Amino acid sequence: MTASEAGAPGTGPGITVTVDAGVGTILLRHRAQRNALTRMMCRSLVEAADDLDARADVEVITVRGDGGTFSAGVSIGELRDVILDDGGDTDHLTAADRALAGVAKPTIAVVQGHCMGGGWQLASACDFIVASDDASFGITPAKLGIIYPRSGVDRLVRLLGPATAKYVLMSARTFSATRAQAMGLVAEVLPADRFEAGVGELLDELKARSRYSMHTTKRLIDQSGDPDVEASALAGSWDAAWAGMAAGPDIDEGVAAFLERRNPVFPWKP
Repeated sequence: MTASEAGAPGTGPGITVTVDAGVGTILLRHRAQRNALTRMMCRSLVEAADDLDARADVEVITVRGDGGTFSAGVSIGELRDVILDDGGDTDHLTAADRALAGVAKPTIAVVQGHCMGGGWQLASACDFIVASDDASFGITPAKLGIIYPRSGVDRLVRLLGPATAKYVLMSARTFSATRAQAMGLVAEVLPADRFEAGVGELLDELKARSRYSMHTTKRLIDQSGDPDVEASALAGSWDAAWAGMAAGPDIDEGVAAFLERRNPVFPWKP
């Protein structure tokens, strides 16, 4: 296991980055404020996401919160510093969102406790959210007299549709994990008493899958949902992916392993 830190434990807000058995973990640390996000934490997240994406020993990336809760959102005392820095020209939360959303590897938000406001935006920037059944979710800009960053609103509309997105944002209500899953905010809900075991099983499954399949599928889905990607460019991406699949080694290994009734060992690497 390797670890790096931004802000030493016990001295204030920060993040910790660890790598263990192919899983890179970004841990949000700000227990005094339920892991509320500061400007420094958002900036550290950008660096951590880029570093883990570049590391050859990392196959899957998780984002978690310290002390049994994910994040209460942006630290109220630093709200302007986080989303309106440089006279309103810099939004550090959106920068962290984009860094996580831009990672090529599979990313999972592992959510326990509270996942509120800007915390949900970071969680939703991952490929999907896995939550404990005692977790709670809320997107609450209407309680603070602000608007949610555009990347978060756009993602919310894609996930829920315009009417439900308006309901979530305008009401600023808090939802249980099961309700959040039913709405489309959460991919999977696991029992609290076996949450870590369930997350571990999922991570093992992902590490056993074809990285070519996961990386390529992720890229194509993200491009399909991006209004700035033209249809011709998306078609070109699909053509290149199809050609890469045909010429690559994973399809042969997958078929051979199936016929031989063994677990595949996929050779493709990014």
